[in-house]
Amino acid sequence: MSQKRILLTGGGTAGHVTPNLALLPRLRALGYDLSYIGTAQGIERGLITGEQVPYHAIPAGKLRRYFDLRNITDIIRIKIGFLKSLFLIAKIKPGICFSKGGFVSCPVVWASWLLRVPVVIHESDISPGLANRLSLPFASAVCYSFPETATHLPKRKSVLTGIPVRETLLGGDPEKGRALCGFEDRKPVLLVTGGSQGAQAINAAVREALGRLLPEFNVCHLCGRGNCAEDRHPSVSIAGGPIRPLGGYAQFEYVNQELADLFALADTVVSRAGATTLFELLALQKPALLIPLPLGASRGDQILNAQSFEKQGWGRVLPQERMTPETLAENVREVFNHRQEMALSMKEKGPANGTEKVIAVIEGIVKSRK
Repeated sequence: MSQKRILLTGGGTAGHVTPNLALLPRLRALGYDLSYIGTAQGIERGLITGEQVPYHAIPAGKLRRYFDLRNITDIIRIKIGFLKSLFLIAKIKPGICFSKGGFVSCPVVWASWLLRVPVVIHESDISPGLANRLSLPFASAVCYSFPETATHLPKRKSVLTGIPVRETLLGGDPEKGRALCGFEDRKPVLLVTGGSQGAQAINAAVREALGRLLPEFNVCHLCGRGNCAEDRHPSVSIAGGPIRPLGGYAQFEYVNQELADLFALADTVVSRAGATTLFELLALQKPALLIPLPLGASRGDQILNAQSFEKQGWGRVLPQERMTPETLAENVREVFNHRQEMALSMKEKGPANGTEKVIAVIEGIVKSRK
């Protein structure tokens, strides 16, 4: 077993992977040998293999808290994933395991504990998800992001760290973003993002609200794969006037390295309230209108995340059930009009990039085992 060999895991959504990506440069600089366990088809595979990290795939099953016939087959997949994790960890011989969550992480955490490999897990949301709750008893340390989360965690092994944010996201060029979007004037820029998979409700409301938004803003719309409208420059009606084409609207299914430039260009953001995205906005000091996933589509974690950010003065919340083209445009204007005081509060009260604090937890455990 090498103390300077770390096994990372996490997947299912970009929020369970991008904090791991943020850690990679610092881990490499500290001399760690890196390996990753994820699923064969998950979003994590493409993101991690693009970073030249050895990738190992295991089966994973979703852990549902309700009756579903798929629970039977998924339990089998979890068992197979656990056995394969045991084999891989015995072969890799890591000195420590870092888990960002998602259902693929549970078998990896359990197998690490059984093979006496210390585990650090990271919880992004205010209330821990099921996968992390099932991993908690087997962890040597738990990193968390919101102060409110402390009540859900064992105090003796919990550390408030925030979320690691990719350094590459912090150095964007607004003029490159402007050129990418094709914006020819200097109107304020509204960036709309629904997360790695897009958000149909937000996409529809934004497009219906373009007649109200485009006279005041250039709109950069990240729609999610397969969600771009056919007409890149839609025709809109402004204040009941004639329908006519209007520029200042750019849409993209997905961006990668260009995201930093688009964030740098944005004056205001419309976003879901996934924790990773929120802490990226915080690090970038970008005030946002937050439209969390509603109950029924999620366990309510985004609602709590968004309320915490609004309480601290870093954005506004618009519940999806109250979202219309009118309320969307109205709330965008409110955030834009208060963007300076929100950005100042983010700078003064917001936690720093969580990368160094998470690295400190990992290094502390590694050094204690020498």
